[in-house]
Amino acid sequence: MFRPTKLSPLEILLLVFTSTIVVTGIVISQINVQWFEEVYAVEDGFVENWTLVPLLFATIYALYQVGSHGRYKTWHFNVLMLLVALFSFFVAGEEISWGQRVFDVQSSEFFKQHNSQAETNLHNMMVGDKKINKIVFSQLLTGGIAFYLLVLPLLYSKKTGVKSFVDKVGLPIAQLYQIAACLLLFGSILFIPSGKNAEILEAGITTLFLLIFLFPQNAWVFEKEQHLIAAKQKAGAV
Repeated sequence: MFRPTKLSPLEILLLVFTSTIVVTGIVISQINVQWFEEVYAVEDGFVENWTLVPLLFATIYALYQVGSHGRYKTWHFNVLMLLVALFSFFVAGEEISWGQRVFDVQSSEFFKQHNSQAETNLHNMMVGDKKINKIVFSQLLTGGIAFYLLVLPLLYSKKTGVKSFVDKVGLPIAQLYQIAACLLLFGSILFIPSGKNAEILEAGITTLFLLIFLFPQNAWVFEKEQHLIAAKQKAGAV
């Protein structure tokens, strides 16, 4: 987990891009919060739409893993990759309200009555006086992210059984610099005095999770050759 690593050009690009979005957002919001909300982080603007890019890329990459390497892997690996693809595509669809604004489609009466923004999506649906977004996408997801970034890497490095299971199912484990980048992102948005800071967080965290997916600590589990996988698993058990 703590082994130094040489970053590839793509890793550096994703880190620099994420940093640029966040720092620019902080500076603009401190100078003119209205311009930040109405231009920089506006609905359907660049920052919000960027979120689709890493999500769709993750969808394609996960499906590629199944299609290209699936026959060399365990069924656990293939199921996880399909779930990653499904989840990434679902979140991307939710972000654009399933193309509602793109294709100028009107919401049904159900969504007009039960969606806080009268849009065709689930994350803005209301349960009583609370948004599903607050219950699921904020509270539960935050807990899951905390476990994934802070607890799981430690268990992976300390517990042979956890390492064996994680590698078998193909769950990417974040590298130390990736964990640090995510923590910096969460801390940085606190300097944006606007509720629109969530747009910056979404753009940043989806990009960083794509970074983890493409360049995990246990990158070897995504390699094609089954004999190499078996050799690595055996070495890890020693």
